[in-house]
Amino acid sequence: MQTAAIGEIGLECGVSLPAVEIAYEAYGTLNERGDNAILICHPLTLDAQADVWWQPLIGPGKVLDTRRYYVICSNVLGGCAGSTGPQAHRPFPLITIRDMVRAQKQLLDRLGVKLLQLVLGGSMGGLQTIEWAVTYPSFVKRCAPMATSGQLSALAIGYNHVMRSAIENDPVHGLALARKIGMITYRSFELFEARFGREIKQEDASLQDTWFQIESYLEHMGDKLNGRFDVNSYLCLLKAMDLHDIGRGRGGAVAALERIEAEVLWVGIDTDHLYPPQEQRMWAERLRQSGKQVTYCELSSPYGHDAFLVEGQQLSKFITDFLRETGGN
Repeated sequence: MQTAAIGEIGLECGVSLPAVEIAYEAYGTLNERGDNAILICHPLTLDAQADVWWQPLIGPGKVLDTRRYYVICSNVLGGCAGSTGPQAHRPFPLITIRDMVRAQKQLLDRLGVKLLQLVLGGSMGGLQTIEWAVTYPSFVKRCAPMATSGQLSALAIGYNHVMRSAIENDPVHGLALARKIGMITYRSFELFEARFGREIKQEDASLQDTWFQIESYLEHMGDKLNGRFDVNSYLCLLKAMDLHDIGRGRGGAVAALERIEAEVLWVGIDTDHLYPPQEQRMWAERLRQSGKQVTYCELSSPYGHDAFLVEGQQLSKFITDFLRETGGN
């Protein structure tokens, strides 16, 4: 993991954040023209180590081929894995997805990147991806938002509100509870039934003390996040997601989409409850109606929202075909 000092950044809320540092990982070599870069934007609780959590996609001979491309992933502004966030600045100002993207742009400028061949990411990473294409249209040649939206939906804001309430009502145990809620939204009915069903963890338990395997799994996931993620970063990033709206200050979403110059691969998931496929198709169609070059693909998976992290083979094919069709391979 490397860290770059990117200096001061002006935030959408009207204040400036001084001495910002961004943690990042880079794979491959930037060419002399600075135009062979690919940017990966990470989801809510992950980090810059994309070669770990997206391992099937990154490396020599893979779809994001590090022999050809300079692949970068940074921990978001407001995160807790090396970048400036609430753990370093108290009180930490309100940030938005747009602020995260501006911080990434300052990082790329420091690294000498002149053009992104592709920016991609899912969920919160997808929010950043579409914001990149709108904010820096001439800098982004292709973009691939996945399981995401141009404006956070009422359903997604509602889930975030419940998770935030869990933390605010119980600062000690609330993050674990928020994670349990989140995990329910990230998976599908089919997956939970196949993996857990009504399986009981304690076979000899009384009816009163019956403990189901699904309960044990959620407890484990809550405890696991508690051990690795800062609660104030979690709150900060949830709020940034709630506020995400590509049309804010730009005359609305349709006008914002008009700014895009990149060719777009929009990826939905057939079992996603958080960003349902009908929402994904709607955004792809909005782009199409705006005259943009857009390809819509849908992952078929029992993994629900998290399928973009799991279905490496399907996703690799989508991206490979997209790069080939748009001259990137």
